[in-house]
Amino acid sequence: MASDYTVINIEDGRPTADVALKKLKSELTRAKAQNIKVVKLIHGYGSSGVGGILKTVVRRELERMKKRGTIKLYVPGENFEIFNADSIKILDSCNSVRNDRDLGRFNNGITMVLL
Repeated sequence: MASDYTVINIEDGRPTADVALKKLKSELTRAKAQNIKVVKLIHGYGSSGVGGILKTVVRRELERMKKRGTIKLYVPGENFEIFNADSIKILDSCNSVRNDRDLGRFNNGITMVLL
């Protein structure tokens, strides 16, 4: 992957929600410092298939970060496709994301973030 795009696996190690949020914040801060434009967050979707706690808390925090201006926008994986307006903004800002295997796959275990 190009240096303006990275993947962060939030669910690795099966962290608690608090630990996952700390990792999210620190990794996004690090990515910004490295001039990364787009981050693909892997948070999983929960073993029940209806939405796990990590997905819920990560997306809630991303919404707060967007409102504060810490991130520009985020796109839930289930909306990450070429006809979604925010997805298009991500694709336009980082061409290498066009090759992401989850583009158009409606994967609710990921979230794309534009820094």
